[in-house]
Amino acid sequence: MPQPIVTRFAPSPTGFLHIGGARTALFNWLYARGRGGKFLLRIEDTDRARSTPEATLAILNGLTWLGLDWDGEATSQFALAPRHADVAHAMLRNDTAYKCFSTQDEIAAFRDAAKTAGQSTLFLSPWRDVPADQQPDAPFVIRLKAPRDGQTVIKDAVQGTVTFGNDQLDDMVLLRSDGTPTYMLAVVVDDHDMGVTHVIRGDDHLNNAARQAQIYAAMGWDMPVFAHIPLIHGPDGKKLSKRHGALGVEEYAAMGYPAAAMRNYLARLGWSHGDDELFTDEQARDWFDLSGIGKSPARLDFKKLDSVAAWHIARMDDAELVAEVTRFLELTGQPPLSQSQHDGLTTAMYCLKERAKSLPDLLEKGHFVLADRPLAMDDKAAAALDDVSRGILTELTPHLHNVSWTRDALEATLTEVADAHGLKFGKLAGPLRAALAGRSVTPSVFDMMLVIGREETIARLTDAATPRT
Repeated sequence: MPQPIVTRFAPSPTGFLHIGGARTALFNWLYARGRGGKFLLRIEDTDRARSTPEATLAILNGLTWLGLDWDGEATSQFALAPRHADVAHAMLRNDTAYKCFSTQDEIAAFRDAAKTAGQSTLFLSPWRDVPADQQPDAPFVIRLKAPRDGQTVIKDAVQGTVTFGNDQLDDMVLLRSDGTPTYMLAVVVDDHDMGVTHVIRGDDHLNNAARQAQIYAAMGWDMPVFAHIPLIHGPDGKKLSKRHGALGVEEYAAMGYPAAAMRNYLARLGWSHGDDELFTDEQARDWFDLSGIGKSPARLDFKKLDSVAAWHIARMDDAELVAEVTRFLELTGQPPLSQSQHDGLTTAMYCLKERAKSLPDLLEKGHFVLADRPLAMDDKAAAALDDVSRGILTELTPHLHNVSWTRDALEATLTEVADAHGLKFGKLAGPLRAALAGRSVTPSVFDMMLVIGREETIARLTDAATPRT
């Protein structure tokens, strides 16, 4: 029976959930979920000076918004420090690690001398093979007794076979002199204890894989499959930074991109399935595989994100889309929808979602059903309501009292009134948009009339036909 797949996302809680971290989490989630495996979350909070509860909460909230559920409770790496220390001492007993009593000054002097002599500054501890009975009673660190010759080979599922000369890897510190474990040790112990089968992470960790592989070997543990994915760059091909715009997941949420669209877009940043650009979660889980990840950095493209978002918004269930709007308003600190606004927006979704690229765009298109009378006019809408157009609206109103409230009947009535004034319907559309929505860009006037109903339509036309003082 094959071993169950276990992946993990292990962020450091020193800030927001970076867009690159979100993609790493997504890749791990897709790989596990598509194979009936487990996706685990570990908060790597060993850096006590920089780790904060607020950052941890931001990461949890970011993953939750993105819709990436994890199995079990999120674990704290710091809380597992005693276990990490136990492993370091086990390696001492197995002679795969040793006590090093060299001081920082001695290490610095060694490197200075090596540099002067034109030799490698890789520290070679004089304590590597000193017997226990000849060791001093003094502070020490525990170092890995790494192989001095040969090679460490990483068979990476993305990068291919990567070889490291062991003469370029030092005896890294596993346990500091104060008894705290280093990151390198903690990661390996945690991944082993959590049963992680696949370590999918950014390729900035590739060099770490060589060092971590030596710990696996020293402990006689099975090594997971490594898959180091290229980083995300800005549109200009340079490393992603603040100058490129939004970096944190919460910024994309606040801009009103639906979570489903972000999952689709992030999945395509560095991974491909043929020429497919737009797909559902189910398709992504079925299709995702490590072989589809490229070796080159992906580039952030907001225009493509807009098109992905538009595709998902157009295909979302109306109730689900209103729920997304509700969550967006709460996230951005805006007033919640009233029950009537909720119901009206749900009814109007059929004529709103086809061309919306974001939730704010959707709300702007749906302004007509969310606004209260008397409508506030934008400048272009106000300009469309001159004396002539007000007169036409006044003439139109009686026709709407008895007309059948269907698209065909409304279109026939409005066209008849326009013809009576020698106008094409398009000339009447501007004043109608202004009267019904207070905007110059709206859904069709017929859709707006059908959504808000006869009584509200007539009331708005009457308001617009009356000059404001």
